[in-house]
Amino acid sequence: MGPLSPASIILLLSLLFLSFLLCIWKRTKDPIVYSPTFKPYPLAGHLPRYLPNRNRVADWLTEVLAAAPTNTVVLRIPGDVPGVLTANPANVEYILRTNFDNYPKGGRFSDIVHDFLGIGIFNADGETWRVQRKTASFEFNTRSLRSFVVQCVNQEIQTRLILLLERVSTNGQVIDLQDVFERFAFDNVCKVSFGLDPNYLNPESTDGLAQHNNGENSRTSFSEAFRNAANLSAGRFWYAIPRFWKIKKFFNVGSERRLSESIATVHNFADQVIRSRKKEKQTSQNHDLLSRFVASSGNYSDKFLRDIVISFLLAGRETTSSALSWFFWILSSRPDVEAKILDEIHAVRAKNRGTEKCGYDFEELKEMHYLHAALTESMRLYPPVPVNSAQALKDDVLPDGTQIKNNWFISYNAYAMGRMEANWGKDCREYRPERWIHADGTFQQESPYKFTAFHAGPRMCLGKEMAYIQMKSIVASILDRFVMEIDGKRRCPEKVMSLTLRMKDGLPVRVKGRSY
Repeated sequence: MGPLSPASIILLLSLLFLSFLLCIWKRTKDPIVYSPTFKPYPLAGHLPRYLPNRNRVADWLTEVLAAAPTNTVVLRIPGDVPGVLTANPANVEYILRTNFDNYPKGGRFSDIVHDFLGIGIFNADGETWRVQRKTASFEFNTRSLRSFVVQCVNQEIQTRLILLLERVSTNGQVIDLQDVFERFAFDNVCKVSFGLDPNYLNPESTDGLAQHNNGENSRTSFSEAFRNAANLSAGRFWYAIPRFWKIKKFFNVGSERRLSESIATVHNFADQVIRSRKKEKQTSQNHDLLSRFVASSGNYSDKFLRDIVISFLLAGRETTSSALSWFFWILSSRPDVEAKILDEIHAVRAKNRGTEKCGYDFEELKEMHYLHAALTESMRLYPPVPVNSAQALKDDVLPDGTQIKNNWFISYNAYAMGRMEANWGKDCREYRPERWIHADGTFQQESPYKFTAFHAGPRMCLGKEMAYIQMKSIVASILDRFVMEIDGKRRCPEKVMSLTLRMKDGLPVRVKGRSY
């Protein structure tokens, strides 16, 4: 397609503007019931409230929802369909379980992430989602995959993470712990999903950055492209003018051009791996997810395999690294919690193998109840996925009386839910792992519709157990050997609402060897 003429561009923009005005006029005629604490402006809707807070969206929405009588509000931004925002567990259970069929992910969400994820398990609906879910669920529940995950995690810890931290601890260098965790997670999830090792976390480099030779450039490009594609795709959610990204995509400019280039790199690399793995089908003894899908009875297309594996790569890279970064930031100001975790680690190790320091197996990790609680409490306050959404197929009324119309989106806010007094009591903003501990010292679950870090209902996260395996292994291995000191002020890091809750400037720390 050749370049558009100036007249065509003007005509296109004029049509978009007229459509925008028509959309606004139609919505001003609809009788929408708004929360008395969150009224929209005429024509502009809630945009004037959003713009001054766009750099603190998580905390702003928490304030908005906390002020609402049922912790639920209706949101209207010009150019977008209206939506419901909620931090009410009853509403969350209703959309994720009770009336699940009326609340698919929907076109609004899928449209934004489709270029990157295709029709992967996180944005697929209907029969496509059911097939992927059934296939993935079977594989995730096998003991052999769990053992493979433990093996991959321990190998990455012993051969890379510990070596890197030992190196930087000797020279007092400041290191970005968030970046280290992202690199660790990406190496690990690539092994589990693809059966390949990008060596993104390099212990020979003082900053953890892998220095590849020419023979490994394709893996380096894949790693960087994947990071860019994830961040740029997430950016589409936060435009002040919804769908403005589509105009940029049409003209292939700015962030959309960079996104297109990154996605092409990711997809090309993934397609090469898939074709290679299919050729190995008869002789391969690999345990990774891709090999399992290829070896199964399903005759899956290359695109199906690419979409589902890239979705798992995204989940594995983003979520655990986010959770671990916030956990270590919290721990830096809670020596009492750190001491209890260390006591538990030493007790488990002494019980099973004396003073030997090496990786932990699954049964040992299961015995670490206080560490499990400490990580869970951190995710209550700083959930890796702070916001999730669905789209209504039919008009409906939520349990708290909020009306929702056909095609509206509904977003439940895990970040805000962890800060609602109605959910967690007066001390909801305090970090207190003991709220997750039974009187007998074992971990106690809460309703997944109240603690939504791993989603809930039929779409509950399949990788929950794997995530805890990885996080507990990393925390136990680090704390047993090192002291992490946050560099600079201890103020809360600035939050970035990407696909996960990230720290804008990373987590700079000084690493010191632990002495007993």
